[in-house]
Amino acid sequence: MPSNINNTTNRRRFLGAAAASAASYGRILGANERLQLGLIGCGERGRYDMSNFVKAGGVDVVALCDVWGDNIDRAKTTPAAANARTFTDHRKVLEIKELDVALICVPDHWHAPIAIDALNAGKDVYVEKPLTLKAEEGPRVVKAARTNKRVCQVGMQQRSGKHYLQAKAEYIDSGKLGKITLCRTWWHGNGYHLRKAPASLQTQPANLDWAHFLGPLKWRDWDPQQYWNWRAYLDFGGGQVTDLFTHWLDVVHMFMGKDIPTSAQASGGVYHFKDGRTAPDTINVLLEYPAEFTATFEATLVPGITGAAQEFCGTQGRLWIDRSRYEFYPLGRNVQPVVVKAQSSIDLDHVQNFLDCVKSRQLPHGDVLVGHRSAQASHLGNISYMQKRRIDFDPVREEILPF
Repeated sequence: MPSNINNTTNRRRFLGAAAASAASYGRILGANERLQLGLIGCGERGRYDMSNFVKAGGVDVVALCDVWGDNIDRAKTTPAAANARTFTDHRKVLEIKELDVALICVPDHWHAPIAIDALNAGKDVYVEKPLTLKAEEGPRVVKAARTNKRVCQVGMQQRSGKHYLQAKAEYIDSGKLGKITLCRTWWHGNGYHLRKAPASLQTQPANLDWAHFLGPLKWRDWDPQQYWNWRAYLDFGGGQVTDLFTHWLDVVHMFMGKDIPTSAQASGGVYHFKDGRTAPDTINVLLEYPAEFTATFEATLVPGITGAAQEFCGTQGRLWIDRSRYEFYPLGRNVQPVVVKAQSSIDLDHVQNFLDCVKSRQLPHGDVLVGHRSAQASHLGNISYMQKRRIDFDPVREEILPF
């Protein structure tokens, strides 16, 4: 990781000060004025996110963009997007003067470049996680958001989940868990990392721009599996670590109030799925934080185990939580847990928080700096895995210490 990544205390102070100034800027929207949205990346996740923007109300979908025409056609079947203009190059979308919001749902290697382009074009941005493919991209996205005074929400929807916020207030902020020393997370059997390209993609479709899909990456001939299942290749993303751990790790950061680890260790490999993937199918990550706690992640794609959750282990009990509910277990034998179920969609709540902030100009729950820090911590795990060593990290200068 380059040494110039957010590498001085002054840099960190600048980002914090800029956050305050960003909250007071923005065009004045009328009470009933509708936001004009452009969807960049019309795949399955993009269409789902778009549906939540439509459900939230007050949004017109005016542009659709994708490198594959079939994805655009699928997006246009949504009545709210039926009359949207269509593009294959995101830069053309950003030239639309009346566009207010860029919704970015592309593979990870395009997240930072498109987000920076959109922010520099004066658009507010909702971008899927992880914010970055590489940690050094993070400060550049933060700078683009702050200097252009734009609202930028990263799609870490737990930040807006009502039962997450309730659990934090009830058991973390109150001190009921006591001193927390271990934050365990796991995510097994995620099917998105096992997708098989359909037979229709064995030959490159005429309406799919493979060169544009690759973008800044080195050239390789058409590979349907790398297109369809890009999460399994480290050129395009960070595998299960940045795709899944980043979600849970962000909850750790939110609950614990600490978001920069001091060390990372990881082990794993492609142990079962010998299908050409470069991202490990089995991985374990251990991060240590200066506030005297560790955060762990384990994930495997091998058959036989599924499920995803996290657990905060303290001196007075433990808190188990996932997207559907939380459970608190106090100390003692045969104690009955306190169980609280989610009452709303965390995805829709996160979109609503973003839309509210577009109008109020406040920083959203999953602000770009929050997104950078959670992605950065996940990247440290991947760097440890790839370099086969412990990574020590300076939490002030935010740089890897010499080996």
